[in-house]
Amino acid sequence: MNHLAAFGATRSDIKPRHALLTPESHEWITQPDWPGAELAWLISPDLGAQLAMGIVRCAEACEAQPPAKGIARFLFCLEGHARLTDGTVLSPEDFCFQPPGLGGGLHFTAGAKAVVFEWRFLPRGPLPNPVHGSLKKIAGRPLRGDDRLVVQKMLPEDSSFDFEFNIMNFQPGASLAYVETHFMEHGLLMLDGGGVYRLDRDWYPVTAGDAIWMGPHVPQWFGALGRSPARYLICKNYNRSPLSPR
Repeated sequence: MNHLAAFGATRSDIKPRHALLTPESHEWITQPDWPGAELAWLISPDLGAQLAMGIVRCAEACEAQPPAKGIARFLFCLEGHARLTDGTVLSPEDFCFQPPGLGGGLHFTAGAKAVVFEWRFLPRGPLPNPVHGSLKKIAGRPLRGDDRLVVQKMLPEDSSFDFEFNIMNFQPGASLAYVETHFMEHGLLMLDGGGVYRLDRDWYPVTAGDAIWMGPHVPQWFGALGRSPARYLICKNYNRSPLSPR
């Protein structure tokens, strides 16, 4: 038992429009559509979100069934390996996007761990094709001209995609250029390093393994602290107008 749990404490904090979900409070469960796997679902519509985000881990080899009808899935491999139905193998820092009805299930090797996102897809014309790739093959771009803050975009910049998934890379001391407020929501997982995240009027120290949900119009800002770079994976609903169906 960790020292926080021993005293009934946690860094997790759930508010009406945002949430910080920290590892000491994860509840690991099994589900029929993920035979052999354990899951910690961190973000869900019950929280007020339009997406679900969870961590999947496999002590032994395990499976994931295809998403339900109308549901898209994005997976980012953290540890071990996952194999797609077409035989493609995902290693750590590889990813895949499965549009509704086009992508099949997944097979995980023993010791695998991944973060998975699922959401009700909003089509704009024909569905995009499945996508898989490796983060190490994606060039980073300075965000708004700041070479200390680099973004790696994992999905094509194409209006047929209704979500985007990016890796944000911060050098020590780098920060977002301003406090952002917009109608899109975010799901986020800290991968490395740490810093301070502002959500509404709250300020949270964050570190690797922490997850965040940011609802629509929540003021948000991050600054990296410490001697090592900070990275996080972040998604947002995209290519939608404020009046798009929820």
